[in-house]
Amino acid sequence: MIDPDTWNQACRELSTRDPILGKLVRETEKGRLLSRGEPFQTLVRSIVGQQISVKAADSIWERFRTVCPACTPSEIIQASVDSLGASGLSRRKVEYLKDLAFHFLERKIRTDRWIVMADEEIIADLTRIKGIGRWTAEMFLIFNLLRPDVLPVDDVGLQKGVSKSYFSGKPVSREDIRELAKNWKPWCTVATWYLWRSLTPLPVEY
Repeated sequence: MIDPDTWNQACRELSTRDPILGKLVRETEKGRLLSRGEPFQTLVRSIVGQQISVKAADSIWERFRTVCPACTPSEIIQASVDSLGASGLSRRKVEYLKDLAFHFLERKIRTDRWIVMADEEIIADLTRIKGIGRWTAEMFLIFNLLRPDVLPVDDVGLQKGVSKSYFSGKPVSREDIRELAKNWKPWCTVATWYLWRSLTPLPVEY
């Protein structure tokens, strides 16, 4: 987990190894990655927000919370498909939420074990759930578990940040990013955060 001291250490090491990242660290307003909190609710919100705008996701989330105010697995299991759909969720997303709730209720997902599990083991754990792919699992590692060395090469924001800062705006491949990231380890999460911030002054959250 990345605490404030670890974050500062990562910034120092990245700045020493990579002059471009060092410049981004110096130019970016103070701030750091903060955890989104409770795992189940974080995953629910990630499913609600898939493939729609932030504004639309926020609107659906508010309506969803009138159906499931506590946002617990048992609430979602007990809620009818029609009531969940009336909040703006597609049938497929309702199915995803029901499957997520089932995994938590049946303890097929054991969040208490994640502290001792490697990143790839947690990704494998999460991607067994309908509607959660590798990118969503990586965002969970970054924003909920605060894992320090996650490199989401499929993330459009990271691709754009690398393109802008390292390739003069030219398209980049996943392999280009992986090659650069050899110099960022074991702080790929921190490097990714600063590259996101190079595109927008607002802190990135998922």
